[in-house]
Amino acid sequence: MPEPFVSVERQPDGVALVRLDRPKANALSAAVLDQLHDAATALQADPPGAVVLWGGRRIFAAGADIVELGASGAGGAGGASGARGATIGADFARALGALAGIPRATIAALNGYALGGGLELALACDFRVAAEDARFGLPEVLLGVIPGGGGTQRLPRLIGPSRAKELILTGRQVRADEAFRMGLVNRVVAPDDVLATALAWGAELAAGPLVAHALAKSAVDRGLEVTLAEGLVMEQEAFEAVVGTEDAARGIASFNEHGPGRATFVGR
Repeated sequence: MPEPFVSVERQPDGVALVRLDRPKANALSAAVLDQLHDAATALQADPPGAVVLWGGRRIFAAGADIVELGASGAGGAGGASGARGATIGADFARALGALAGIPRATIAALNGYALGGGLELALACDFRVAAEDARFGLPEVLLGVIPGGGGTQRLPRLIGPSRAKELILTGRQVRADEAFRMGLVNRVVAPDDVLATALAWGAELAAGPLVAHALAKSAVDRGLEVTLAEGLVMEQEAFEAVVGTEDAARGIASFNEHGPGRATFVGR
């Protein structure tokens, strides 16, 4: 049996805590990505209220396993190295695609470094809570390659193409305060508060109208891939679907009786 590097703990408040634990730096090897894919697929099949992804107090994830990347002899025959690159890229796409496909809010809790594939992993989540001393970057260009786990696609959609190109083409790292200003992270807190903040945010989301969350998340994500007109059609279809839910009935009734923000939802 492979060593467990990814664990899932479902908490009573509806939050699922996904923990990365591969010493020393949570490098995203093929085994880690495979386990992450399996965990995310299970969470898709039986969704919690929200998901928090954490790499521990010291480091979120250092990125792809460089030993694996160079295993086929980079600098030698290009065919062998290219084939290995294709395999690694496919592993990332499969795992991060499964994470992004969880029909609930996902929060990356970021302590320490999130570099290369580690940042790409955080980008596959909906939200990011960062420690004040955290560092972020896509340094692949310093190895003579480019991001292969979604960085060239998810980052510009989040912070804009010009800023994304700057980080990708220079490989420079940014601190949490700059990451917050550019919209890369949602919240910046003390290092000791990262996990607690992410879990509390997850619990708040888990108590919300979960069908609406799923439909809204899907509408945003899918809408980014199509024209505005097509996206508006998707939104209307999602709106029609959510209006008939029990949570919508509860929300509307609570608004009429108590005003906004007082409803209790049941996730149906």
